[in-house]
Amino acid sequence: MVLLAVVIVTALRLARPAAKTQVQTALRTATVERRPLIRILRVNGKVAATKSLLVSTPTLQGQPLGVLVVTHMATSGTHVQKGDVLVEFDRQDQLKNAADREAEFHQKEDDIKRAEANEVAARAKDDTDLKQADDAVHSAEWELRRNEVISKIDAEKNQETLDAARATLVQLKETYDLKRRSAVAAIRALEIERDRSRAAMIHARENAEKLQVRSPMEGIVVPLTIWKGGSMGEVAAGDEVRSGTPFMQVMSPGAMEVRARINQADLALLRTGMKAVIRLDAFPQIALPAHVERLSAVAGSSEFSKWVRTFTAIFTVDGTDPNLMPDLSAAADIELARVPDALVVPRDAIVSSGNQQFAWMKNANAFQKVAVTTGALTDVEIAVTSGLSPGQVVLRNPANTIAATAGPPGAARASEAAQ
Repeated sequence: MVLLAVVIVTALRLARPAAKTQVQTALRTATVERRPLIRILRVNGKVAATKSLLVSTPTLQGQPLGVLVVTHMATSGTHVQKGDVLVEFDRQDQLKNAADREAEFHQKEDDIKRAEANEVAARAKDDTDLKQADDAVHSAEWELRRNEVISKIDAEKNQETLDAARATLVQLKETYDLKRRSAVAAIRALEIERDRSRAAMIHARENAEKLQVRSPMEGIVVPLTIWKGGSMGEVAAGDEVRSGTPFMQVMSPGAMEVRARINQADLALLRTGMKAVIRLDAFPQIALPAHVERLSAVAGSSEFSKWVRTFTAIFTVDGTDPNLMPDLSAAADIELARVPDALVVPRDAIVSSGNQQFAWMKNANAFQKVAVTTGALTDVEIAVTSGLSPGQVVLRNPANTIAATAGPPGAARASEAAQ
């Protein structure tokens, strides 16, 4: 019996400090702070580039849609300048075609020069023949004046010579114009063939140039996932890509935005121009200033219910960071309201009883119930307008603490250890 009594007394002594520690650890306190009270709304979204351009596989002039073989491609994340080569396709056929069309073009130009030279020579010969025919007419006319003093037979011969000379002159004049028009037409036909060859040469050169896709702007290379070879993947050197297929984006790193979905109940709280802070899920230490750029006017269906509608909000990121990249998940903390100079405590430190509000303020090693009045509040904090001072310590969640300790919080003298 004596041994049993000793065991019971020892157990009670060991249990008392444990209970005391349990009461101490149950106490949660907070310090009254004077600082701005900011009401925040957090929404989640994705980072996107404000300025970006889509790069597609080129379509060649005069050729049906086909597949092109990639020979070189910029790697993902490469920073490129305007005019840098992003991707190059196999250009051998187009370069050979351009060389052939260029040789054909130069051949046509030589043919035109040869035809023009021949026309100059032919025209000079026709001019000479025409002059000689005109001189023959004048000579025959002078001979005809001697018909009165010569025999009748010679007079008839002179008349025949004049008629023949005149007929030759008329024929040469008529054929002269026909020859000129024929030469002009022949040269024009050669010029048309030359222009056609030049157009084919230019098309071939442009096609060869198109197969070397250059960056239209300064930015970062972001490959797109496309269907290739029976599966989804990014384009790489050696792949075949069909003409007109978008396969890459160039995004400007200096201008980023966050696209987020807004619940229909929160839309009325937002206005364009509101300040926000962007936080990246992959880099929690980064906090970038932003503002609400625009809000969608038309709602979209929710992913979870066809009855719930969501709106799209676009936030322009005002700061920059090397880790800020497109398609990163991000959160936007929107500042809905701000009280610049307020006494701030957690909301669970205030207890309402009827129309009155109370807080349990620490006084020495005990807590004293004091009446307070409050003002603006957020989801987790509240502004106290009277009853408390900066630096004072208040008990958090006093109602649950009273129930756990089975007595007023003022009876807990060991609150020092709980802090």
